[in-house]
Amino acid sequence: MTTTDRVLYLFGSAAPPVFDVATVIRNAQARGFDVCLGLTPTAARWLAPQLTELARLTGHPVRSEYKLPGEPDVWPKADVIAVAPATFHTVNSWALGLTHDFVVGVVAEGIGKQIPMVTMPCVNAAYVQHRQFERSVTELRSMGVRVLYGEGGFVPNQPGQGNLGGPPGHT
Repeated sequence: MTTTDRVLYLFGSAAPPVFDVATVIRNAQARGFDVCLGLTPTAARWLAPQLTELARLTGHPVRSEYKLPGEPDVWPKADVIAVAPATFHTVNSWALGLTHDFVVGVVAEGIGKQIPMVTMPCVNAAYVQHRQFERSVTELRSMGVRVLYGEGGFVPNQPGQGNLGGPPGHT
């Protein structure tokens, strides 16, 4: 795989669109990006049978855990970060700065590093009724994250609808 000088960190949470991450990787590569794939722990579990192939496709290890102190970075530095799909849990944790997992830790730090970021939440209509979700979207936008939600972005389905073949109940 040839690398470019544009590095995309592509992060995915455990929502059904994560099953199509290989297509997203190929599309980004066609646009000249060197893609590094990171997954939340549950998304990594969902994609476990594909992780070797996804690492081959990107030319980088797929990451879902923090490295140990003193271990070298295995990815080049990011020029841009995309978090898609981003679940209710990921959006709220990120906005609140709760860096319990690798993906949220990197994007929380990315705000301070002023790395351009975009996210597309993938949540059902029941989750968006929780007041924290809208506060989190507003907070991320105020920190410079482009949130593709609402008009011109992701529009939530009713619970149980829109499942793209992934594990049930995780829309």
